[in-house]
Parts: sequence; C-alpha cells; structure tokens
Amino acid sequence: MANNNGVGSSKQDNSSLVLHTNLECKNLYEYLKTQPQIVLERLYNHPAICLAVYRELPELARQYVIRILFVEQPVPQAVVASWGSQAFSKDHHYVTKILTELNVWIEDSLPGGLIGWMLSATFKRNLKSALLGGGKPWNMSSALEPDKNARDANFLDSYSSERWECVLHYMVGSQQQEGISADAVRILLHAGLMKRDEEDGSPVITRQGFQFLLLDRHAQVWHFLLQYLDTVQQRGLDLVECLTFLFQLSFSTLGKDYSTEGMSPGLLIFLQHLREFGLVYQRKRKAGRFYPTRLALNITSSHNKNIPVLEEDSPKGYIIVETNYRVYAYTDSNLQVALIALFTELMYRFPNLVVGVITRDSIRQALRGGITADQIIGYLKQHAHHQMLSGAIAVKNPLPPTVVDQIKLWELERNRLIYHEGVLYSQFLSQADFNVLKEYAQSNGVLIWCNKEKRTLVIQKNAHDDVKKFWKKYSKGS
Repeated sequence: MANNNGVGSSKQDNSSLVLHTNLECKNLYEYLKTQPQIVLERLYNHPAICLAVYRELPELARQYVIRILFVEQPVPQAVVASWGSQAFSKDHHYVTKILTELNVWIEDSLPGGLIGWMLSATFKRNLKSALLGGGKPWNMSSALEPDKNARDANFLDSYSSERWECVLHYMVGSQQQEGISADAVRILLHAGLMKRDEEDGSPVITRQGFQFLLLDRHAQVWHFLLQYLDTVQQRGLDLVECLTFLFQLSFSTLGKDYSTEGMSPGLLIFLQHLREFGLVYQRKRKAGRFYPTRLALNITSSHNKNIPVLEEDSPKGYIIVETNYRVYAYTDSNLQVALIALFTELMYRFPNLVVGVITRDSIRQALRGGITADQIIGYLKQHAHHQMLSGAIAVKNPLPPTVVDQIKLWELERNRLIYHEGVLYSQFLSQADFNVLKEYAQSNGVLIWCNKEKRTLVIQKNAHDDVKKFWKKYSKGS
C-alpha cells in the first residue's frame, strides 16, 4: 500500500451547508434551562416570573405543580407517576425533565429512604403570591397624575410598528431605514442575522436573517430580545433585573402609563433600549412615565392563541408568479417591496402594485447574500395571492413548477461541488488489505471516497496520522 499527498476530493453534500446555519428560535423553557441555578433562584423571587414559567409549562407539568403546590412534604416519585396512565409514560418522563431543568421542583428524601418531588421553596412561595394575591406591588405601578399627553392604543400600535420596521428595513437594505440605533445593528450582527460584507464591510443579510424575516412579529421580537439578553452583561447590566422587568411588561395593560420611579440606573438604560426597539413608548427620557406597546404584551408566551396581533402582522396573499418568471406584488408596503427586491429585478412600481422578474442574476445575488432557494420558494408560497390558490392542486403547489425547478437549478449551479482536503491511499497488495482499511475509515467517519475496483480511497487529512498508525499495527499483526 502507498499513500500520496493531500488531494482535493469533491462530492454532492448540499445539506451540510444548510443544516448548521438554520435559525434557532428558543422558547422560554429552552432559554431558561441554559441559565445557572443561581440565576433561576433569583428570578423565582418575583411572582410575575413564576406565573409566566408556570403558564408556559406543558399541561401535564402544570397539573403536577398545582397538585403539590400546597403539600408541605415531598411526594413520592412513584405516586406522581401513578397520576397518569402507563400509556403516557414518555410524557411523564419529559415533563419531569423539564421541571427539574427549570429548578421548579427538586428531589428530596422521605422517611424510609424513598425519593420524592418537592417544589422549590422560592418558586412555591411566589407562585402562590401570583395565583392568590399578596406580595409587594411592582415599583412601576406607582400612582401617577393624569398624563396631559396621554397615548391611546392606536397611537402605540402605530409607534411600535414604525420602530420595529426600522430594524426590518435595515436588514433588507431598504432606503427607508432612518432611526435605527447602532445598538440594534450590533445585536443583528451578534445574532448572526446580518454579517459584514467581505469587500466593503457593510452589513448584509444572512440565511438566518431571511428566516427571521419570515417569522411572525411576536416570534421576531422574542428572538431579538433573547439575542439582546446575551449581551446585557457586556453592557454592565444585570440579567436578572432586565428579565424581571421584561416579564412584568408582559403582564402590563395596553394604553396604561407606568412610573419609572425607583428604577435603578441599569434598568433605565434597559428601558431606553426597549424604547428604541418599539416595546415601550416614552415621550421624553425624563418624563417619569412610559407606555408598554403591543409588542411587549405576552412577550414570553409561545402558545397563547389569544395574543392580539396588529393588522399588518396577519399574513395576506399578495404575490402572483407567472410562468414567464414575472412577479406581481399587490402591496404598498415598503418593507414587502424590499423583501421582493432581495431575489427579483424590479421593473415597475405603482401605488399598490410592484412588478419584478426572477432572473438568474437576481437569484445568484440572493444566494450570495446567504438566502437559499427553498427560502425564496417558501416565501413566495407563504404569500401567494388567493387567486393562485384556487383548485386542489394549487393549494399545495401554488407556484408554476417551471419557476420552482429553475430557481433550484440556479442554486445547484452554484453548489455543484464541495471540496474536502484529503489523503489518497492506493496500490494495496490485496483486496483484503483494502477492505480492512476501508472498514476502519468508515467506522470512524473519516472516509471521503473509495473505488473498490481500483483499490483506491481518500481519507480526511486530519485523520491521516491515526489511519497510518492503525495500518502499521495491522501490518505487523498480519
């Protein structure tokens, strides 16, 4: 057997390029379980947080919590397991894992050596306060004099939509991007929703960024805030304090003003950042009051179907795609026009209609920006005009098949080859020797390519030393 120097080997493996770049959207449980136990203990000192956590638990977990909320001694684990049918044992194990990771309950010993579950003392005390009343009132609920410049719900909706769309306009490179703060830009870069262009250093949207734009408004705000919370300690702010205030905002009332009296300097800074993102309205920094907007309401809720939504957030079909690659978008929204322009060449624009065309150059430009063909097709399907959905076949595939296939082919043009640096092994003395080395490489996941007839294979370069050691040991033994 002889081995040559590293050579490049190519194979089709497009999935590896996409899977690790998908947008990861965490819910409240997935976020809190990553926090240290000391942080959770501090968070559970506030009834609002305990109520929000309880509200987001699976239904079976909520049943467990409420049944042992007033029990002052550990409940045997076998007893808790007996509350449900054996057919749902997987659900039982799943919710016990959630309650343990969130430090909602802890294991405790009973007389006789049995192990039982008992609610965390801090969580139990403050959940009782949230459900039954009591505890200290929130600082921001202090009495205020009537506001001469009171704002109603319509004004707050308009304000929050305007502020949030500044962020979205900036992401798609729209000309209408005045007002976005440098802080918001840093968060977009930190979250991987945008990246610096290699040529001129300007921020450009990424695959994750395009997926972010496809989310509904509530999910966008929650994901953005989680990325912001990752950076609060670098800003010198207290994570627990910021989270507590965010949870309190989620239980606030739209159109009601709240006091800033008693807020720490760090919390006032956090309030200004929320003001920039459109979650609160404050006429002046020193006004002494603020109004939560609809973006802040129920922000921690991931499955509450009763969350009020803005009219512009509800999906409406407005795109028609023809077989000649023409795209007609019936919209007057600058943001929607900017999204269409990411992967089409705009030709005409009228007061309520935009006409563009999908071309090879426009798709390649989108691909260079990190957008995938599936994301483009998914966006066109999601916003297809109701006339394109007439008929049973059109409901499933509203887009012309020729357009869909061509977009995918243009992507394959760009991703035809993927190069792997490796080491070529050849000139085996026998088929048995070739099979031994091939099986070793396959079992260790380092085989790139092989040809059984020519007794040739390519191994990953970083595994070359290990494969050589194995071969020497095998040769001596044989």
